[in-house]
Amino acid sequence: MISWKNTDELASFKKLSSLDHRVKLTEVMAGESGAKRVHDYSVKMACGLSYNYAAKAVDETVIDALAAFAEEAQLAEKFECLYNGEVINTGEKRLVLHHLTRGQLGSNVVFDGDSKRSFYLEQQKKIADFANKVHAGEITNAAGEKFTTVVQIGIGGSDLGPRAMYLALENWAKVNNTFKMEAKFISNVDPDDAAAVIASTDLAHSIFILVSKSGTTLETLTNESFVKDALAKAGLDASKHMIAVTSQSSPLAKSSDYLAAFFMDDFIGGRFSSTSSVGGAVLSLAFGPDVFARFLDGAAAEDKLAAEKDIRKNPAMIDAMIGVYERNILGYDATAVLPYSQALSRFPAHLQQADMESNGKSVNRFGQRIEYKTGPVIFGEPGTNGQHSFYQLLHQGTDIIPLQFIGFVDSQIGSDVVIQGSTSQKKLAANVAAQIVAFACGKQDENLNKNFRGGRPSSIIIGKQLTPEALGALLSHFENKIMFQGFAWNVNSFDQEGVQLGKVLAKKVLAHETDGALKAYSDLFEI
Repeated sequence: MISWKNTDELASFKKLSSLDHRVKLTEVMAGESGAKRVHDYSVKMACGLSYNYAAKAVDETVIDALAAFAEEAQLAEKFECLYNGEVINTGEKRLVLHHLTRGQLGSNVVFDGDSKRSFYLEQQKKIADFANKVHAGEITNAAGEKFTTVVQIGIGGSDLGPRAMYLALENWAKVNNTFKMEAKFISNVDPDDAAAVIASTDLAHSIFILVSKSGTTLETLTNESFVKDALAKAGLDASKHMIAVTSQSSPLAKSSDYLAAFFMDDFIGGRFSSTSSVGGAVLSLAFGPDVFARFLDGAAAEDKLAAEKDIRKNPAMIDAMIGVYERNILGYDATAVLPYSQALSRFPAHLQQADMESNGKSVNRFGQRIEYKTGPVIFGEPGTNGQHSFYQLLHQGTDIIPLQFIGFVDSQIGSDVVIQGSTSQKKLAANVAAQIVAFACGKQDENLNKNFRGGRPSSIIIGKQLTPEALGALLSHFENKIMFQGFAWNVNSFDQEGVQLGKVLAKKVLAHETDGALKAYSDLFEI
């Protein structure tokens, strides 16, 4: 029997809160004990990845307490309910099925008489067939010439995830001869965004993907009009250059304005849509359907690990529980995501939305106010750039900010240059190894300006190389971490009412239905 209780109602959380036990990283990470921890505090992930939490302020006592908390909170059972098709999104009274886009974890989920897994597979096949015909020159522009560029028009989850995934695999695809089409993205309603993309794009040889579940998203439809106007000025028929990713009930679904339409449904939240048609269309066109399928395989393999009931064998669950410990017991307000891989340059931005839109809640899943902290602030940049930016605060600032490193043994390019006795990739790896120890152990100095107190916790996800499978597993890990933390905090991680108020007020401004401060600010912009 599943029980949805607030975090502070659980006996295991109360015990965790009163645990008179603190791990000092400066001690346990020093010398040979630190070397042993690196080997012992690691969990295997899918696709050759591993989650290493040696530099987190936990030990077996803390992990035992977190395991008891996870068991009482029924995290594994709640995940099972989710993937078996129960209504987990209580705010919108919807199923949550992004896991089903990449594999069948449990029973066949049927809604209104239709198998949802079959629906997602059908859309993947439709996208694959379309992409293959574009690549073969069977679908061309009006002049019979092949398309060379794909441009996605969307915002939020229709942009951040697919954009991050594209950038993550762009160089890999070029090296491995699977690069088919360059992809670009238009998201911001700021006309400078669309104008810059259009100015740098060969419109005659481009396919544009309009992504809007409802077919009414203001920013997306505005940018679509911007693009259609540019196509018309270039003497091109927009209907021969545009496809739609939308719901079957939207006005875009059967419109003659598009070459084709591919479907999503209400059970895939935007921030969890990279493995749906939202990411499938642009990634299949850019890299080929086979690469997208490999990406899905990696996500599916990691999802299976997330179904493991033993926290010590479940990387997403133990990562999530350590995060809850840091947020609610140690009182840390933020988490930095630091990929030491330029290919993951936009991955932190994607996780900002995925995490903060999911768990940035102050009421529980029943709409009742809660009295404990929930989702942390997420930010980050790729290393080593971040080291020359905000690491000063991370090392010596007044706040302790937990760190999530991501690193790979090999680069994606497959070749490198030896400079001053080591390759660029080795220099990159040396930096991330050094940073983990520097944050944990610090350095004593009588000159306080040069003193590093240490005790700054971090974990690292490490793998051999960022491949499509590894990327899928990485995405799944964080999606499931967010899910488990939402379960632990008893919040609904799958709606986002917080983004609605600004949209409503913006419509009032445009309709000139304003007064007070809203009118005054509108007047400043001469609206």
